[in-house]
Amino acid sequence: MLGAWTRLVDAGLGCPDWPGCYGFLTVPQGESNIAIANARFPDTPVEAEKGWPEMIHRYAAGTLGLVVFGLAGYAVRHRREGLPVKLPLFIAAFILLQGAFGMWTVTLKLWPQIVALHLLGGFTTLTLLTLLTLRLRNHARPAPEPSAQPVEKQNRQTLGGFRPWLYGGLLLVVLQIALGAWTAANYAAVACTDLPTCQGQWWPDDMDFQHGFDVTQHVGPNYLGGQLTADGRVAIHVTHRVGAMVVLAYFTVFLALLWRRVRGTPMAWPVALVATILVLQILLGLANVIFHIPLSVAVAHNAMGAGLLLSVVNLIWRLKRMPASEAGEETPHTIMNDREVPA
Repeated sequence: MLGAWTRLVDAGLGCPDWPGCYGFLTVPQGESNIAIANARFPDTPVEAEKGWPEMIHRYAAGTLGLVVFGLAGYAVRHRREGLPVKLPLFIAAFILLQGAFGMWTVTLKLWPQIVALHLLGGFTTLTLLTLLTLRLRNHARPAPEPSAQPVEKQNRQTLGGFRPWLYGGLLLVVLQIALGAWTAANYAAVACTDLPTCQGQWWPDDMDFQHGFDVTQHVGPNYLGGQLTADGRVAIHVTHRVGAMVVLAYFTVFLALLWRRVRGTPMAWPVALVATILVLQILLGLANVIFHIPLSVAVAHNAMGAGLLLSVVNLIWRLKRMPASEAGEETPHTIMNDREVPA
């Protein structure tokens, strides 16, 4: 959310160097420090209102990095107690890559490819931390005692059959988030200011998809404000809208079918959570266009995108970890002479 805030207030280059700000630990203050900073970077004079969002974001990222390294160290130290080790170590390595993306975002002057990857890296970090939380929560729970009663056979249609479709939904969400990252990196959110059409047309005639999705934009120019033409930005924006409709249609059908199977069971609330967050995310996307990208709504749209991703991951996790008797699947036991014998 801090990254979204920094980008939306055009503060991505609020500090033209990295990791400091004009060579200082914080935004330069006082006439003498500002004069020194302006002498060091004459092409980018100090703008404190843009420097502070950037530095707040950096210090928050640094704090996150320390927490992640602490988790990795704790996991290694207590590995003999059954704590997961590989995942915390992977997150620690990934946070270094994410830090590099943050550095390149500044040094390469908001090059869209790096900006988009940096945003996706933030979503990835959050997802990995969520998976670690779920694994630790599962580790902390006592193992359930095996049932002494025979398990009744369930019908052939099981929740396990929904898993491939749920993975497909996860892929769609990830692709839509990537489209959102590309939209933000190229300042295409304001390319269409009307609904449900774009510039008065259902399918604008002058869209330039080749230009809009050109991932070979060269390093060098300052990409603050974007370098794409209006036709390219319209193509990106419309694609993002179409992606939102595809995600909405897919999950509407999928969740409706899944709800029929899980209503009244512990799996009902994770399904309802995905549906609720999806509706809120669509409404926030519409509000962005209607109210012309207000800062609070735009930041909330980014946050709710992360929420949708995590709710789908949570649903997959719960569906995968739930006991076979709850999932409607046959348990790996063989019933012989009214006694339950492990297969």
